[in-house]
Amino acid sequence: MIGPTHILRLFHINRVLLRHGLDEIVFATHLFRPIRFLLLFSPWHWFKTEQRSAPRGVRIRKALEELGPIFIKFGQLLSTRRDVLVDDIADELEKLQDRVPPFDAQQAQELIEAALGESVEEAFAEFEKIPLASASIAQVHAATLKNGRQVVVKVLRPDILHVIKRDVALLYIVAGLAERFWSEGPRLRPREIVAEYEKTILDELDLVREAGNANQLRQNFIDSDILYVPEIIWPMTHKKVMVMERIYGVPVSDLKTLQARQIDFKILAERGVETFFTQVFRDNFFHADMHPGNVFVNCDDPQDPKYIAVDFGIVGSLSPDDQRYLAENLLAFFHRDYKRVAQLHVDSGWVPVGTRVDEFEAAIRTVCEPIFERPLKEISFGQLLVRLFQTARRFDMTVQPQLVLLEKTLLNIEGLGRQLYPDLDLWQTAKPFLERWMSEQVGPRAVLNSIKQELPTWGEALPKLPGLLYELLQHAHEDRLKASSQVDELARLRKEMRQANRRSVLAIVGVGLLVSAAVIFGLDGYQPLMLAGAPLVSWALGLAGGVLLVLALSEVRD
Repeated sequence: MIGPTHILRLFHINRVLLRHGLDEIVFATHLFRPIRFLLLFSPWHWFKTEQRSAPRGVRIRKALEELGPIFIKFGQLLSTRRDVLVDDIADELEKLQDRVPPFDAQQAQELIEAALGESVEEAFAEFEKIPLASASIAQVHAATLKNGRQVVVKVLRPDILHVIKRDVALLYIVAGLAERFWSEGPRLRPREIVAEYEKTILDELDLVREAGNANQLRQNFIDSDILYVPEIIWPMTHKKVMVMERIYGVPVSDLKTLQARQIDFKILAERGVETFFTQVFRDNFFHADMHPGNVFVNCDDPQDPKYIAVDFGIVGSLSPDDQRYLAENLLAFFHRDYKRVAQLHVDSGWVPVGTRVDEFEAAIRTVCEPIFERPLKEISFGQLLVRLFQTARRFDMTVQPQLVLLEKTLLNIEGLGRQLYPDLDLWQTAKPFLERWMSEQVGPRAVLNSIKQELPTWGEALPKLPGLLYELLQHAHEDRLKASSQVDELARLRKEMRQANRRSVLAIVGVGLLVSAAVIFGLDGYQPLMLAGAPLVSWALGLAGGVLLVLALSEVRD
């Protein structure tokens, strides 16, 4: 439900957009160009301010910075997609990656001291008040520990939780309206996507959680030649403050410096793809915020460059079913087996069960066939995604919210690869890795891996096997004795039931005969109904009934 707070926020957003002249950019698009003349009637169009006079890239960046974390993160994602942005806008949006205006240094110091429970002078040998970097959620200060080790101190922005909850509530309203009034709403499931995003961004506000993510990723790549993850200083890490090893490297977006260091860009780009697929399929734990501001390059050996990752607030993982489904789809794409792709979509429930596989196969082939065997610089993933969504709309394919984070990371990786080495053959780089992973999940290798994983458990249980076998045989023997006893008991019960049934029948027939004898004897004195030989018959029936009753009573005594 829209409340006063949401209405005020919408007014604020509109005011920021107008102040920075973004209405002119909106009306310059093909959708609004026919009504662009309406700008002539707006007073702010005639009185240019300093903000409205700045270059369009600067205006967009400053508007996103003013609107807050959620809008800044949107700008960060866009900054990696130079294939869909003009250079002047992309250059400005890149500044959102680690050059967001910092908050007051004194306030940052107070927050750090409150978390650590001591002054920065007591906690550190040196502490730099000027931030080393500043982002949408937190900022980072350089420091030196008492033992001389150089570290960085990450501290959350003040009141950031309130700001994020306010904007997420606004996103829920927009998503609800989309589901209700937009024909594509139910299929795209915008509320579920917002919920997934809310969980992700709220997780970023717990720096202990981020430290745990960093430690897990570090363990996964502890002996790796392609990725380094800095060490966490756990005694000094808290919910709003995190201290970690300081790293030194060249930002992956600083192409001029990397060129000057004579870095092998082909190897660097291929290792980026390898790092991503290793995280997703080998470890099922991937860094999901891989924009250039969070990635550095160790240039010690130009022909053997190594990535350095920072900022682990957003990580992702997939269920085993999603992992398998994703790998099978990608391999089917790489082999151009579009029928398999179509069938996988139907089997997984992404498209309705009644979908014609042959029609869906033809549609996928039309979208994907043009992109194969072409270098990355000639492939527009933006256009590819648009066409895939058109295909999805035609076949009523639903969006899977749990994969949105993975899709975002794929966009980041693709944008990074495009910057580093435009001739990268993404398909040939990823295909061998996926084939190897699938062979480890299915077939003889999978069986061997399973045996290898279970060997420690089997080794532990083996010495106990004779004792367990003896106990099993003992229990089986006792169960047989119990079973034999139960069989005898059942036989006895069946015999008693047969006897009881026989007694009941004898008693019922005997009583019936006695009643019949009494009736016939009574009729003997009623002349109209006088029966010949009635006394004899009644005596015979009575005798028979008595005998049967005696037999029934004798059965009871037995």
